Amino acid sequence: MEKHVDNLISKDELLKILEDRFNQNISRHPNIKWVEIVPLLENNPERINSLSYLEASNGEPDVAVINGQLIYVDFSKESPKGRRSLCYDKDARVNRKKFPPASSVCEVCDQWQVELLTENDYHVLQEIQAVDLKTSSWLFTPDNIRQLGGAIFGDRRYDTTFIYHNGADSYYASRGFRAKLILK
Repeated sequence: MEKHVDNLISKDELLKILEDRFNQNISRHPNIKWVEIVPLLENNPERINSLSYLEASNGEPDVAVINGQLIYVDFSKESPKGRRSLCYDKDARVNRKKFPPASSVCEVCDQWQVELLTENDYHVLQEIQAVDLKTSSWLFTPDNIRQLGGAIFGDRRYDTTFIYHNGADSYYASRGFRAKLILK
């Protein structure tokens, strides 16, 4: 599968976007300074490439501390528009009988060197900022569920975060995925 996303962002433009978002949303990372983040990005082309993808696919990545890890995570209000209509993983895509999607969440994460949010990550993200009020996002699925053909996803309705299940081969225009990039 070929890496392709329209409108990947240059390093300088990306750093400016990320700095502006960082400064506009201090409540997401109250004890972190931008000068601490820059060295973790500036000389790391893999991270820049991954963040450029998260930004270009409408994830609106920003810094947060989730489960003790300093990460970039998607803060877009709804599941990122550039990452919807994907089934869960390659096995689900390949084995889908009719109308397989172009790719899968796990394949895209591998391509762009980012990680899918876990159920716990998703709950913490929802405590920082309510997201997925009209959409849903695939989440990292434990092996025991995946081996039975399922996958999990989350959303927020009625001021509550819900975790659900679906067949891993399903895909919807309103379901995408949120990713994280671990900084340290």
